[in-house]
Amino acid sequence: MRHWKTWLLCALALWAGWWWWSSRPVARAEGVIAPDDPAQVDFNSPQSPIAYKDAILHPLAKFSLTARVLSRDDYRFDAESDLSPTDLAFGWGRMSDSAVLRKIDISQGNRFYYWRVQAFPIPRREIETHSANMHMLPANALVVHELKRVRVGDVVTLDGLLVEADKPGGWRWRSSMARDDTGDGACEVVYVQDLHISTR
Repeated sequence: MRHWKTWLLCALALWAGWWWWSSRPVARAEGVIAPDDPAQVDFNSPQSPIAYKDAILHPLAKFSLTARVLSRDDYRFDAESDLSPTDLAFGWGRMSDSAVLRKIDISQGNRFYYWRVQAFPIPRREIETHSANMHMLPANALVVHELKRVRVGDVVTLDGLLVEADKPGGWRWRSSMARDDTGDGACEVVYVQDLHISTR
């Protein structure tokens, strides 16, 4: 019995070490590493809906970005987790610069992204307009695989659609259509068709 417990403790320690190593933040030197704003092309007419699990997705715009991952949060039990298992908070422009980010406390929870500063390293409005929390809806198995690999500090390039998700009974989840909004409803709901992690 004592021998069995020792092996179990060793296995748990190895698993904990592997988990920490594989999910640890990626260290980045100072400097802007994702300079460009996200690109969005709104649709002028209704697009064909997309059946996605138990929801219907209504495409609102084409969407792409290359941005730094500021935080990630995984979900399993909320109403949206079957569609979106992961939220990523992204930063671009000076919100991808380690010199700026080390002066900002960043966290996520309950499908929101939060930040706090003691003194602003850049103007408040620049923080608000150059970072965002985005709900990831992976479109295929390859995106699911890559999404699991994403770590804080990664530079990620993704392409997809901003969508509104509807379920029977009146449930609705609509993407923000702007990068300069804040608060409830300001997150992007992204149907991710392609996702790549830059070389670490």
